[in-house]
Amino acid sequence: MDMNVLVTLLTVAVVLLSIVIIALLATITIVLVKVHRVIKNVDAISQNIASATDWLSPVKVFSHIAALLRK
Repeated sequence: MDMNVLVTLLTVAVVLLSIVIIALLATITIVLVKVHRVIKNVDAISQNIASATDWLSPVKVFSHIAALLRK
């Protein structure tokens, strides 16, 4: 095989692999950013549920009703 052909084929292979690696890194970065956003939303939702659960606890509801009736 001629050396020029071999060097050309190896160069093409290296360029293609570099493009694939860059594309994979970009895809992984995009997926990680989206997962981070989802985790933030889940954290906010869980905090809202926790505060709603605290507000709707029977002891708290009855104590507020009792306090309103005492006034």
